[in-house]
Amino acid sequence: MKLIAASAYCMRAISLFIPLFCLQVSAQTVPAMDGIAGTLQPGNWRVLGIPGTKKPLTRFDAVTLDGKKVLRVYANKSYANLTYTLTPSQFPIKAGILRWRWRLDRPVAGADLQRKEGDDAPIKVCAFFDMPLDHLPFIERNLLRLARKTSGQYLPSATLCYVWDQKLAVGTELPNAYTKRVHYVVLDSASSPLQHWVSHKRDIRTDFMLSFHTETASVPPLLGIGIGADADNTGASSLAYLDDLTLMEQ
Repeated sequence: MKLIAASAYCMRAISLFIPLFCLQVSAQTVPAMDGIAGTLQPGNWRVLGIPGTKKPLTRFDAVTLDGKKVLRVYANKSYANLTYTLTPSQFPIKAGILRWRWRLDRPVAGADLQRKEGDDAPIKVCAFFDMPLDHLPFIERNLLRLARKTSGQYLPSATLCYVWDQKLAVGTELPNAYTKRVHYVVLDSASSPLQHWVSHKRDIRTDFMLSFHTETASVPPLLGIGIGADADNTGASSLAYLDDLTLMEQ
């Protein structure tokens, strides 16, 4: 009974660390990712929302900005992730460098990643990992087993998300307010100019170990990459753009 109750309570928590294979696949048309995501093939992208809810989905659209096609990410009291599934033949565990550029035009008013009520982000880039179950705490391990059984999918057990956040300082690392299966790293903040492109290049293996070093001594296999934005907790809206998403070995 305790496990069932915990499972119900953690519906959003589960959806946060399993967005790659969420049960609710949206009818939203996946934007043409050619040129926007260089090394990630167009056919493997899906827009996914929170299962079992009627929340509106964050919009992902390919638009032309400053003469170049980019990804427009618009959240309005919404939640969704644009996710890319890696196949076993693609990018084995050695794949660890993620590069992209993003631009924030409108932050989420009232966002506060340290509180459940403010757990919204105007733009985030996430990496999904296959952490061995025996490395997870007992409750989280069983919640993941339940989620895998319910969905019939092999779900990621650890997620690292890079975010643009107006409240926290650049370099802040913290767990998600709902679940420790998701960790945030703040790359841009209120000190970063709005309506300007900012480029990033991250070694996701190093960043993963900084966030999850208490649970594992090695980096587990990479399952996929996600782009997201949400404004469902605050009931606000946001607008951001992303381009040149590239996954490399080094």
